[in-house]
Order: sequence, then C-alpha cells, then structure tokens
Amino acid sequence: MTTDDSTTHDLPTGLAEPARHALAEAGYHRLGDLDGVPEAALRRLPGVGPRALRLLKLALAAQGLALGE
Repeated sequence: MTTDDSTTHDLPTGLAEPARHALAEAGYHRLGDLDGVPEAALRRLPGVGPRALRLLKLALAAQGLALGE
C-alpha cells in the first residue's frame, strides 16, 4: 500500500512504511495530529516501535509539539 504524501508530508522521512500505515489507520496523518497523544497509545500500534517513537518525538520537538504522558 502506498502512502498519500499530500496528507503525510510532514511525518519524519525515516519513518518506516509499517509505522506510517499504522499511524494513518489510527487517524494520525500529520505531526500536528500527534500533539498530546499519549506515547503508550502509539506503542500499542503495530509497526510503531522504539525507533519510530524516537523519530516522531524529534520531529514533534522541532515544531514545538510533544507527545502526551
């Protein structure tokens, strides 16, 4: 399955396709969608592991955003 870059263009470029797919399926299409989302909720998504979480946290921080507790 391909990802629509028009809706996910601000997700980290190093994010693997399984993580991108899982995020999209859960309704998270842009970094702003993840602001305040609990890290534990993202950890439960298939394909979202430690590397994906690290990349997401770094990208969020660069925009002044953060995951929730």
